[in-house]
Amino acid sequence: MIDLPGSYSLYPRRMDEEVSYKVVLNQDEAIKADVIIAVADASSLKRNLLFCTQIIDLKRPMVIALTMIDLARKKGIHVNTKELERELGVPIVAVNPRKNKGIDHLKKAIELISGPLYKPAVRNFIDVKALAPQAIDTVKNTVPGISDYEAVHYLIKHETFNLPYQVQQKIEQAEIDNNFNHTKTQAEEILQRYNRIGQIMNQAVSFPDPNKRSIITERLDNIFLHRFWGYITLLLVLFLLFQSIFLFASYPMDWIEWGTAAFSGWLSEALPNNYFTDLLINGVIAGLGGIIIFIPQIMILFGLITLLEDTGYMARISFLTDRIMRSVGLNGKSVMPMISGFACAVPAIMSTRNIENKKERLLTILITPLMSCSARLPVFIILIGLVIPNNYLLGFINIQGLVMMGLYMLGLVFALIVSYVAKWFIHIKEKSFFILELPMYRAPRWKNALHTMAEKVKIFVVEAGKIILMISLALWALSSFGPKKRMAEAHNTYMTELSKPNADTTLVEEQYAAAKLENSFAGIMGKAIEPSIRPLGYDWKIGIALITSFAAREVFVGTMATLYSVQDDGKENVALREKMRAATFSDGTKIFTLATGISLMIFYVFAMQCLSTLVIVKRETGTWKWPIIQVIYMTGLAYALGLLTYQLLK
Repeated sequence: MIDLPGSYSLYPRRMDEEVSYKVVLNQDEAIKADVIIAVADASSLKRNLLFCTQIIDLKRPMVIALTMIDLARKKGIHVNTKELERELGVPIVAVNPRKNKGIDHLKKAIELISGPLYKPAVRNFIDVKALAPQAIDTVKNTVPGISDYEAVHYLIKHETFNLPYQVQQKIEQAEIDNNFNHTKTQAEEILQRYNRIGQIMNQAVSFPDPNKRSIITERLDNIFLHRFWGYITLLLVLFLLFQSIFLFASYPMDWIEWGTAAFSGWLSEALPNNYFTDLLINGVIAGLGGIIIFIPQIMILFGLITLLEDTGYMARISFLTDRIMRSVGLNGKSVMPMISGFACAVPAIMSTRNIENKKERLLTILITPLMSCSARLPVFIILIGLVIPNNYLLGFINIQGLVMMGLYMLGLVFALIVSYVAKWFIHIKEKSFFILELPMYRAPRWKNALHTMAEKVKIFVVEAGKIILMISLALWALSSFGPKKRMAEAHNTYMTELSKPNADTTLVEEQYAAAKLENSFAGIMGKAIEPSIRPLGYDWKIGIALITSFAAREVFVGTMATLYSVQDDGKENVALREKMRAATFSDGTKIFTLATGISLMIFYVFAMQCLSTLVIVKRETGTWKWPIIQVIYMTGLAYALGLLTYQLLK
């Protein structure tokens, strides 16, 4: 089963529609469809049937899956599927995926039309041949085995098809010889289809009195889409979202953190003191333990976002913000990629293909990484827990939740600012429009939310876990070994201090562990970059974490866990946050102060630290120019604003 991007017509206007078009026209080299299942919304049937009738005339094996039957009935729309099936000449199956109804009937219909006895309908839905009779005959003789309607698309889009040069020339000549007009032919076809669809709808579909409208939907939209109250409602929804992340996740987080620390301590006592034990505790467990602690927040975040999507509110956000988006060079279609960017920038950037306007699409790609993705969530949570007190305003507003919301809003605000500035430098003049079909309000599917929560956690743990594990192992090696001369000097100093009368063994051990780490390969690299990041309040360990997190932002936590675990040899049964809270510079001052913590959070709001995002931007834009621009402007913003924040707060 391959789910193709949704389309309303077989004439593609956007990149995502082009994907579907090539598969349906058998022009995709990788995918050849055996059966096409066209999913049609019963509550908006006329608009959906245009695309269905176009596929029918291609003579492909096809089933129409009729969804939203329950919503159509609530609107007073009743569809006679048998009559509709007879008029269209293809199987039609009513399904309700939310309640798993009709799926077995759909499977049987697919089996029937994919069997050897299946024969496509002889007659076309409309008189396709009359659109351009001679040109169609020429194309069919040039490319045997295609239908009349397929020949029309060869005439219109053959330049984008993978055809031999001679075939391309013959089709081009057929256009010239017959004065084939693309626009006129397409317009005539659409008019004929809608005329016939209208006749069928009169026979197979009954509609309610047009004066009767959904009172509940209207009343809700009067609030959610209001020019003032709509934005207030949106801010309230975001406020509750981020408050929930801290309110509901605090206890599970504490349990996981305590369990990981206790498990490491138990292993340290139970296993022999050798390199393998050190690698297991300070490399593997420290790295992975630093990431699994954030599972509760990720589950809550994605669960709540899924519920908002299910209710139909997400579409309202796009509609509501279109006016703001246009003022900065975007439009309402940019909102969904930006919202998706809160999960992950990679699929979010890919989803910009549904933006027809090239300038708006490019601007959306450029600013989407400024949305704080789920990879930033572990960084924000551990830093907020370190420097922001877990207090409440007015007895119920969690300060940590407010800070989290502020970080997300900061990324969003600067995304709009960057777009406004960039629109003056991207010289593409192309008009755009924004048409959105607002879904009806529906009760959320709790089962779907739970499934999404489990899937997102699985992806996060598996994908992030692989990267963190590899980097943790490499970092453990770099932190445990160093130049022989420097490591020998550290060892000799340790032995000298230990041999002194009345030596504090515990203090000497701590000093030796710190000296080994500073003289390791990782320590040398960190010390080399420390002068450039010291004005931001960061030490060399944070510097190493900044470097390693260029692979993926969440690696920051795993890196800190590994470095602090190596420093204390994994002997202290202490959680990572406590180790970081106790960390000091060489002069004894605290590292993770309010100024440093806020500065570091600001840095991670803006820094482009994700190789996967850079690769996908290159693929979507077709050049390395735009990924390089992203790295430069985002890193510059991160450093400048991180520096300003630290200097103001210190």
